[in-house]
Amino acid sequence: MTNLSRRKFIYTTSAAAAASIIVHGCSTNNTTTTEGNTPSAAPAANVSTSSNAPKVETTKAKLGFIALTDSAPLIIAKEKGFFAKYGMTDVEVIKQKSWPVTRDNLKIGSAGDGIDGAHILSPMPYLMTINDKVPMYILARLNTNGQAISVANKFKELQVNLQSKALKESADKAKADKKSLKAGITFPGGTHDLWMRYWLAAGGINPDQDMVLEPVPPPQMVANMKVGTVDTFCVGEPWNAQLVSQKLGYTALVTGELWNNHPEKAFAMRQDWVDKNPNATQALLMAVLEAQQWCDKLENKEEMCKICADRKYFNVAAADIVERAKGNIDYGDGRTEKEFAYRMKFWSDNASYPYKSHDIWFVTEDIRWGYLPKDTKVKEIVDQVNKEDLWKKAAKAIGVPDSEIPTNSSRGVETFFDGVKFDPEKPEEYLQGLKIKKV
Repeated sequence: MTNLSRRKFIYTTSAAAAASIIVHGCSTNNTTTTEGNTPSAAPAANVSTSSNAPKVETTKAKLGFIALTDSAPLIIAKEKGFFAKYGMTDVEVIKQKSWPVTRDNLKIGSAGDGIDGAHILSPMPYLMTINDKVPMYILARLNTNGQAISVANKFKELQVNLQSKALKESADKAKADKKSLKAGITFPGGTHDLWMRYWLAAGGINPDQDMVLEPVPPPQMVANMKVGTVDTFCVGEPWNAQLVSQKLGYTALVTGELWNNHPEKAFAMRQDWVDKNPNATQALLMAVLEAQQWCDKLENKEEMCKICADRKYFNVAAADIVERAKGNIDYGDGRTEKEFAYRMKFWSDNASYPYKSHDIWFVTEDIRWGYLPKDTKVKEIVDQVNKEDLWKKAAKAIGVPDSEIPTNSSRGVETFFDGVKFDPEKPEEYLQGLKIKKV
């Protein structure tokens, strides 16, 4: 069983307290942005209700998001009027302080002044369903790619990049000195944790023995790197780009280099809300899918970033978001990429489709690292949580051509950067073949 309740969540409150990691259950909303650099969000579009909007059981829903670029579809669905277009006129898109806060607000639901659904790390609905006994549904994937692993400037001379093995000597030396290299991740068992663990293990570094992995809320990653409480971190944008712009570290790799077109965030809701409000669920999904299409268009990137940069959403300069959103990567160590193939995708290449094969990998990895019981019935739980049928229904309702709707629950065998392959039909073989693992 997972030990989430015993994990420590850290945040930085001020420069005066910055020399040590401060332990707390969640974080503040402070960011390192400069006052006056935050543009105003564009006004919501004036969109009348669509003729194909379902007859909804309720017009209200509370949806959470974390200040990360891949939350854009929920923000855009609100600001551009897509929710209202499909009859969901009273949707609240509510900023969450951290992933544990997102989890806790989902556990209590809107009836307890929490939330009904969220922009969420794809493994979290499984961790909640199995460990927290709060049944969840995954309704869509919000994006593929778009995360990064960044490291402190002190590792530049080691040329730490896609290969983590250059960190092994530093990690061993720190252990010998009775210290530890520390890696920031956003939530135990979440995507960023899994990318960091995969990267370290591929280089021969045991993340549970050779380093310390510290949960840090995404908006606090840069502050923690600045004061030296983490040596490396994995997080979504705009925080890697902000680290580079402030010259506090550099990007070792973007996660698409680990696994091309990897699944990342999901749009998930409480099972009881969906079961009670099937038409409202379809309306929300229709709006989110249309927002994903809008966000994926290059001509909309500037506007998307200006809207998301607003104080009520990310509270950062739009310049920290826009270049990487376009696929223009300044790694901060002299490497640059333009219109990178590993950019964040919201719709293209079936980015929105919730492949069950991808969820099988997430559940398998969480078993690998001890976050889920080793006797978890993987395919059974994926069939319970993943509602790809609802995605297809919503996609057809907004006119997505049949040619753009996957007919298979699996994307097939996946190949990672180190040559390891994952066959979703044989997750046990994959798990047995891994050298570094808890199981």
